[in-house]
Amino acid sequence: MTVHPSLQPSIDAWTHSIEAISELVGPLVEGEWSRATDLPGWSVRDVVSHIIGLESEMLGDPRPIHTLPRDLYHVRTEFARRMELQVDVRRHHTGPEMTSELEYMVIRRARSLRNETRDPETVLRTPLNEERTLAYALRQRAFDVWVHEQDLRRALVVPGNLDSPGAQLTRDLLLMALPKVVAKDAGAPADSAVVFDVSGPLEFMRTVRVDAQGNGTIDASVSLGPAVTLAMDWETFYRLACGRVRPAAVAEQVKIDGDRPLADAVLAHFAVTP
Repeated sequence: MTVHPSLQPSIDAWTHSIEAISELVGPLVEGEWSRATDLPGWSVRDVVSHIIGLESEMLGDPRPIHTLPRDLYHVRTEFARRMELQVDVRRHHTGPEMTSELEYMVIRRARSLRNETRDPETVLRTPLNEERTLAYALRQRAFDVWVHEQDLRRALVVPGNLDSPGAQLTRDLLLMALPKVVAKDAGAPADSAVVFDVSGPLEFMRTVRVDAQGNGTIDASVSLGPAVTLAMDWETFYRLACGRVRPAAVAEQVKIDGDRPLADAVLAHFAVTP
């Protein structure tokens, strides 16, 4: 148990997901490491490499000295280049090399989290090269690891943990982004409401309300006469919000009731992760 209880939900979610990932990849044969994931250009090996790399940076390990190839079609931005470095440096590692490095990182990181004594508001530089509080950084790592756990599960066809602590933390983070998606990005009209009705392992209904000044807020109360209601299952919701799938690809899984152009605008801006 960490000194600061407010950090514990993020630590618990991270621990649950990272242990699930270790169990998933432990028995993989060499060919399974090369299976494609929903992330362009990234295999199962690449996703695990990304996790190892970022968690190692959270431990203070230096970034590798490595030159990226020029022909990586999926690397188009400086952010993508930063993320790719830890991946490409491990691209030719064998399965046993990957699992042993993952296990060693998990042991070190778990020990570090157990011994964490810094104040949650301590500012640090994250692996994304941003200055953030410790509380924010740990929450983002738990979110990232759960989403990547699901990337691996989809690639390996081993579904599970859609209602785990990491899933719940992810839901809460994604919901925080919805007011901006609806009010600013999609341009929902003043004094309107958009309802999200989500079913499945995590079931919830939220209403984003846009006030007279065009500002959005979110709550769990039922809206009478919303401009539009978007109904979908939890897996579709998180995959859209995390940019794992385009709206057109899951059109049959999303039920739209109300203003169709507004619904399309919301879905077009639904992806909130880099």
